[in-house]
Amino acid sequence: MPAAATVARVALDSPLPQLDHLFDYSVPDELAEQAVPGVRVRVPLRSAGRVADGYLVELAEPDEAFSGTLSPLEAVVSPVPVLTEPVWRLARRLADRSAGTASDILRLAVPPRMVRVEKAWLAAREAGAATSASAPAPGEAQPPAFPVRGYVAGALEAAVAAGERIALRPIPRLSRLPDGTWVGEWAVTLAALATATWRAGSTAIVAVPDHRDLEQLAAALAAIAPAAAVVRADASQSNPERYKGFLAALSGPRIVIGNRSVVYAPAARLGLVAVWEDSDPLFAEPLSPYVHARDAALVRQELEGGALVLSGLVRSVEAQRLVDLGWLRDLGPERAHAAKVVLTANQFADEPAARAARIPSSAWRAARDALSGESGRPRGPVLVQVARPGYLPVLSCANCGQAARCARCTGPLGQRRAGATPSCGVCGALATDWHCTRCEQTKLRMVTPGSGRTAEELGRAFPGTRVILADGDHPVQRVGSAPALVVATRGAEPIAEGGYQAVLLLDGERMLARETLHVAEDCLRWWTSAAVLAAAGAPTVLVGVSGDLARDFATGRLVDFAREELADRRQLRFPPAVRLASVTGAAEAVDGLLKAVDPELLIDVLGPAAVDEKTVRVILRFEYAKGADVAAAVRATVVRNATQRRRAPGGRPGYRPAPTLRVRFDDPEIL
Repeated sequence: MPAAATVARVALDSPLPQLDHLFDYSVPDELAEQAVPGVRVRVPLRSAGRVADGYLVELAEPDEAFSGTLSPLEAVVSPVPVLTEPVWRLARRLADRSAGTASDILRLAVPPRMVRVEKAWLAAREAGAATSASAPAPGEAQPPAFPVRGYVAGALEAAVAAGERIALRPIPRLSRLPDGTWVGEWAVTLAALATATWRAGSTAIVAVPDHRDLEQLAAALAAIAPAAAVVRADASQSNPERYKGFLAALSGPRIVIGNRSVVYAPAARLGLVAVWEDSDPLFAEPLSPYVHARDAALVRQELEGGALVLSGLVRSVEAQRLVDLGWLRDLGPERAHAAKVVLTANQFADEPAARAARIPSSAWRAARDALSGESGRPRGPVLVQVARPGYLPVLSCANCGQAARCARCTGPLGQRRAGATPSCGVCGALATDWHCTRCEQTKLRMVTPGSGRTAEELGRAFPGTRVILADGDHPVQRVGSAPALVVATRGAEPIAEGGYQAVLLLDGERMLARETLHVAEDCLRWWTSAAVLAAAGAPTVLVGVSGDLARDFATGRLVDFAREELADRRQLRFPPAVRLASVTGAAEAVDGLLKAVDPELLIDVLGPAAVDEKTVRVILRFEYAKGADVAAAVRATVVRNATQRRRAPGGRPGYRPAPTLRVRFDDPEIL
């Protein structure tokens, strides 16, 4: 370490907003060799001899204006530089953009230290073991290359190699891998792009919303990339597994795949960041500062370069906005691909069992023909998508129709299985002596059938046919090609070998009844994800939905839908046409924040609206160009609110109540 660079600048691992800046410490001689940027350190705090953990961000020259004595570093916890400079810059930028703290971002980016795993990795490195999964040399055995299929030859690969930003329209079909596994064609496309990036000596990061998508992507990569080149990072891993993968990503170029937090993975020479189905709500981060994975990917590509790919069966309105601005390049396959979609009203079949299962005549015939092969198509499985899991998730009074509520907590009553005593969906209490609070009657009736009840009714409608239930409580990843009825909740549909011979989409009206800004986009994604699982030429029947949304789904006008939806939101000044920030807290604190933000920075303020007896919420609307200034003003108020003294409750000396402000930028569910 140079003699002049004696100051270690440390980011503390603390959620307190007043500590969200770099602290200067001196470097003792005994730690000079270990104290390098990126390592974990332990440092003293001023009060009561406390110490705190943190990361050494940089080594700097002493400030000539400072004449005091700096506190020395307490210890270097680990010699591994786990915080890379690009990841620190990303965390700082995202925290500033969302009025949050960089340490909250770093908790997502850097997994907890696992000593045994780290020691094994260091020992392998010192012994000279390979720590980099380098691209195979010419003539070396390697998995067969899998070129990108269905696009203009070489166009997509060239765009990624040139570091372009792409809104990619995928090919909506299933594909069979060399080992016989069936996956979505999107997985093959992204795997081919990621492998080409790795072979060029750069890191590729691919984020997918859930474990089902991750399994498809991993299967596609296993066919074309060496196992050592692929690093997996997802919530299902144990802490040692996650840390082992993190250290592997630190070692050199890799293909890093995972869920939303994978966008923060360390990358040696970042060449590609890809996000699949960026409109999926699973990409919305539930932890402060609530940065969406798509936004993190956009900012990371801006800071580090490389290619950016946003793709999904249904283009998000946010991605369409960037296409309209020219920031993303719209790129699609050589020819259009559309499912065979049949729209049908709720005209139920004559069979009582089909009526009980809520299956209209046309859907009944499609299922019967697929199971029996009477239409000339091969016999095979039939997928039935429903809205709700469970047996009878919602019950009501049989006399007046009022929703049945728990007498203990007022949660909704439901029935877990046939003949079971109704119970509360919140606290689980049994409703053994329930009576209606309006009419005093004691009989209940079904309001919303769940996946279990639908499977039961379908079993009666098609006697002798195997019925498979797939939902959160009964996970099923894959099914065979034999005839069967597969009843699945949205997002839990298994992949059938060769595809389904018919797909029935029930409960469409109920799905559209959700009160959220993204309801149409979500329904299109759920329906399209199920339709893609159909075999070539097999019908997809959408039940009970009409209008423009059903037309766009049936004709494959999914990009046109995103364009029209964006135009509507621009007129209403709804996201993503503008940005939003919700502020929740005590009325006095919220009012103080509003006074601290220059009104010239805002389009308007919605609220305040009461959340409960003690808190209110306001929504700030502002243009993207004013976002940095709004975030800075809001963050300054949050810091002041966190540092002001609040009176402790009686009998609790030394207790400091929590801050009274909660801020969330770009909340996807605020409207």
